[in-house]
Amino acid sequence: MTFTQERTLAAKVRADFPILHQQVNGKPLIYLDNAATSQKPKAVLEMLQNYYQGYNSNVHRGAHTLSAQATEAYEAARDKVAVFVNAANRDEIVYTRNASEAINLVAYSWGMSQLQPGDEIILTVMEHHSNLVPWQIVAQRTGSVLKFVELTETQEFDLEQFKTLISNRTKLVAVGHVSNTLGCINPVQEIIAIAHRWGAKVLLDACQSVPHMTVDAQALDCDWLVASGHKMCAPTGIGFLYGKLALLKSMPPFLGGGEMIADVFLDHSTYADLPHKFEAGTPAIAGQLPSVLRSITSPALA
Repeated sequence: MTFTQERTLAAKVRADFPILHQQVNGKPLIYLDNAATSQKPKAVLEMLQNYYQGYNSNVHRGAHTLSAQATEAYEAARDKVAVFVNAANRDEIVYTRNASEAINLVAYSWGMSQLQPGDEIILTVMEHHSNLVPWQIVAQRTGSVLKFVELTETQEFDLEQFKTLISNRTKLVAVGHVSNTLGCINPVQEIIAIAHRWGAKVLLDACQSVPHMTVDAQALDCDWLVASGHKMCAPTGIGFLYGKLALLKSMPPFLGGGEMIADVFLDHSTYADLPHKFEAGTPAIAGQLPSVLRSITSPALA
């Protein structure tokens, strides 16, 4: 691509993001903080407006036309996310507010019910707080032990040290796919294979990878994968958890309330099937709808 072609493409992409049509300190706004949150193209903004103006309604709860339309669009978005990460089943995709909530879901549902004193959780020193603090809480409450993979001299995941840390006491390895601070791409395929040989589960924080590369959950064979929509041009307040179907079925609910129940009695309740078992209350309906767009990036790049 020539320099002129690159400039033309850049101009087309900028034109698709209304927030960039302004000046800061007397100069056109240049936004580089996409690792924290990305800006939103016209197609996403228009879809939000269309929902609120055209068929704003709660999902799954009504027989009327607007509810049926909202539910259809909402579940169509789940299908798109399932295809996006190559889930084996659409029920393996659980909507959350963000990746942090998705990690907490696994920590409180699986971690609190499965981990015992002396069990070990392996993290890395490069983890985002979202993939550190929940496991600190779980370790404090269950008596499990946290261990940490250090960095090599080139500031990358120390795979050789990891091999010395893991043992039959290891029950979980939680690791970022791409570091939000270092930018390094961790050797997750090998990490997952090693962990599984020891019988450990693996949670992959894919917030920084799924916006920039193909991530195939089945090929990686991770047990859980989390990501946030707002880093991929979607609105804030929406993310997702991918989990292997059998594993999700074995996990107890994380939150209680509407949507996640089948039958409710005064003294007990029964829970809905996957994925709704983990989706208590009215969700961020509009936030999920942009997932049905043909491209998760700017249409100018499609």
